[in-house]
Amino acid sequence: MDKERVWHFVPLANVGDKVQASAWLGQVDENFQPLKIMAPFTMKGTATVKTIMPEGDYKIEDTIAILTDEEGNDIPVTMIQRWPVKRAMTNYKEKPRPFKLLETGVRVIDTLNPIVEGGTGFIPGPFGTGKTVLQHAISKQAEADIVIIAACGERANEVVEIFTEFPELVDPHTGRKLMERTIIIANTSNMPVAAREASVYTAMTLAEYYRSMGLKVLLMADSTSRWAQALREMSNRMEELPGPDAFPMDISAIISNFYGRAGYVKLSNDETGSITFIGTVSPAGGNLKEPVTENTKKVARCFYALEQDRADKKRYPAVNPIDSYSKYIEYPEFEEYIKGHINDEWIGKVNELKTRLQRGKEIAEQINILGDDGVPVEYHVIFWKSELIDFVILQQDAFDEIDAVTPMERQEDILNMIIDICHTEFDFDNFNEVMDYFKKMINVCKQMNYSKFKSEQYEGFQKQLKELIAERSVNS
Repeated sequence: MDKERVWHFVPLANVGDKVQASAWLGQVDENFQPLKIMAPFTMKGTATVKTIMPEGDYKIEDTIAILTDEEGNDIPVTMIQRWPVKRAMTNYKEKPRPFKLLETGVRVIDTLNPIVEGGTGFIPGPFGTGKTVLQHAISKQAEADIVIIAACGERANEVVEIFTEFPELVDPHTGRKLMERTIIIANTSNMPVAAREASVYTAMTLAEYYRSMGLKVLLMADSTSRWAQALREMSNRMEELPGPDAFPMDISAIISNFYGRAGYVKLSNDETGSITFIGTVSPAGGNLKEPVTENTKKVARCFYALEQDRADKKRYPAVNPIDSYSKYIEYPEFEEYIKGHINDEWIGKVNELKTRLQRGKEIAEQINILGDDGVPVEYHVIFWKSELIDFVILQQDAFDEIDAVTPMERQEDILNMIIDICHTEFDFDNFNEVMDYFKKMINVCKQMNYSKFKSEQYEGFQKQLKELIAERSVNS
């Protein structure tokens, strides 16, 4: 940082206050974000504020407070914090299970496999399936105060893309440039292997620093596989005993400890902060059974499996809805949160969608083997209902201004609409009628996705859809 730059400091603590490590002493504004000046993280026990500077302009190396520890020693405090990146910060009161839904605006995540504030997730997938695009979409749209992107061993063109794209983007939450709340740690594939390890640990330590300020941090690492490859190379150079695929023997513990540093915490002043961590994994040849993917799967609570087949069919985001999962849906705390903020039936409807998608996949395999004539018309209806879910809920256009971000209110509306169609019984004579009818329905629903929510155009498509359903509905 520029040591000559002047910052406007506002004190938050008073002389005589008892403080512990990371207690908030004052505040400065950086890029319109209020950042806390805290007691040193390395401080032990309780200290007393001896002096604190009045509101004014100071440099980062100026002493803004003096604390007296339990032994009577004076501790000068500047705006600079020092902390070893490989040590987790534990300067919080408690770390409860996370439960608050983190809105990303991506339907396949928010509706089917939600991630929470302080949650962990990972995105494995072969090259070219859209891992980086999905990460960019989440970082642009997610409800977070600070976004940290660790480009770990990425190709230089991908890192340059972040640097050129992000300064141009407008933050949907503040209306200002997205770059103002984004930190990018650039580490390209031509840099030394030790730098790869340093980049992910630096990113996590920065995230912990901002979490101590009571902020919601979103940390994206792309890609943790290259970090693991760096660990393997360093382990081999040091002639350590190799584990599976020549990775270090303790690769499982290293990944587990790293993911364990994320989370939702209550600070000593009863404020809350969180680090939501989403990493990508690039398994060689798309093999999800290799050690990095397997060990990450044990610790990450959300799994977004990108599939080559879906990417080849241009069904983006190419997240496989059947293989992917979120363990947060099973948390009683999350269920309570959803009941209070969305509705009581949400989780039941989401589970129904997953069942219908699984049934649709099974029928697609039967049609593939037996041919269209070889299965009953009712099976074609079940299959096309699953296709409707796929096209309308799972698929999303990241390059369309409206469809790129779907707020929860709109996701609830889409979910209810699709569930109602799935519960409707239709009358058809043959499979060609089924296909033509559902293609028309998918087209109308897709047009709704591209229309502004509850606009005249949106209401018009909704009316068209009702008329289309009435044509073939058994109940009407």
